[in-house]
Amino acid sequence: MTTNLCIWIVSALSVLGVIIRPRGWPEAVWAVLGAAILLVTGAIGLAEVQAGIGKGQDVYFFLIGMMLLSELARREGLFDWLAALATARAGGSSLRLFTLIYAVGILVTVFLSNDATAVVLTPAVYAATKAARLRNPLPYLLICAFIANAASFVLPISNPANLVIFGGGAMPPLGKWMENFALPSLVAISVTFLCLFLVVRRDLQAEQPVREIETPQLARGARLAGYGLALTAIILVAASAFGMDLGIPTFLAGTGTTLLVLAMNRQSPVPVLKGVSWGVLPLVAGLFVLVEALDRTGLTTMLAGLLRDASADHPSGAVMGVGLVTGLVTNLVNNLPAGLVAGATVQAAQSPERISAAVLIGIDLGPNLSVTGSLATILWLAALRREGLSMGGWAFLKVGTVVMLPALLLSLAALALFSAGG
Repeated sequence: MTTNLCIWIVSALSVLGVIIRPRGWPEAVWAVLGAAILLVTGAIGLAEVQAGIGKGQDVYFFLIGMMLLSELARREGLFDWLAALATARAGGSSLRLFTLIYAVGILVTVFLSNDATAVVLTPAVYAATKAARLRNPLPYLLICAFIANAASFVLPISNPANLVIFGGGAMPPLGKWMENFALPSLVAISVTFLCLFLVVRRDLQAEQPVREIETPQLARGARLAGYGLALTAIILVAASAFGMDLGIPTFLAGTGTTLLVLAMNRQSPVPVLKGVSWGVLPLVAGLFVLVEALDRTGLTTMLAGLLRDASADHPSGAVMGVGLVTGLVTNLVNNLPAGLVAGATVQAAQSPERISAAVLIGIDLGPNLSVTGSLATILWLAALRREGLSMGGWAFLKVGTVVMLPALLLSLAALALFSAGG
């Protein structure tokens, strides 16, 4: 067996393991196992492993900061307070509660990133469904999974994958970003809302939230956790404006807020640390190593050639074709590693601006098809398990097919028409 064939087979089996989780083992086990097999068999060397792990450094810091903030806010009761507030404003209407949660999801995704929506908003939504005395919380929890990706290209900071794709100084100015992505983002958010509502409408009609509930008292620690989340959003926007990496600022904001609240309450950090889903970090590292190995097979060079040919031969259809293919392929390897490959590919191919934009939309929105498409969805699954809930890959795929495909196709059409007109 050739080295390249070994890399492709092991990578494919590892991703399959992440998707179906044989024996119920965590996703991280299969990603790390695949990377370890490639190293032990000599398919890749220690240098490739170190390079792959190193490329995820900013993501690790970002996730640690966000997960600390989320666990702190959950333990201090911030989510319970927000849940009671949302349920009261819903006024007994399931549609109003659904719409309200969706609107909040847009704001969290745009200003704190899609991963934050999965980590921070999911437990808040679950708390809201409990406060509303709903027996089936899943229709509302699905919002967190789908809006996390649908709104993830409104701003550069809305998805860490955006920073990966446009790394190395290639990030367009904010004005140019909005010019390219404002209309496709609006389409993605609107179509995702409509399609998701159509999927869950019967479940929403089956039970109504209570009209009045008692709002719990907001503790000092919960208030400080809320300030920490707001400060983190401001820091992320500022860091993005200055072209800075987001990992370290998020890590400092998360750890600083956590230490401050624990010190004021004279609490041990152990419960908070135990509540963090640390398994996400080796999962991300393993996926980055697999992509580093795939890049060694000449994947980037091959894709760059295909992208150049498509852009030259069929410029009008390339936007739709490239975006759709990218969106589907992203579900096979996860959007962050795919973003690394996509970024290297569009830079090597020197792709036109609208082709690069189509690739990014595919990377960001395409993952709404499957549970492994984006890190945000994997984090969402981890948040569900913390609450004793679960959703299988097949069940998610059936919903994702109905929701993602129309949103992706129409968003790419908006990009093609807008860029052609411009």
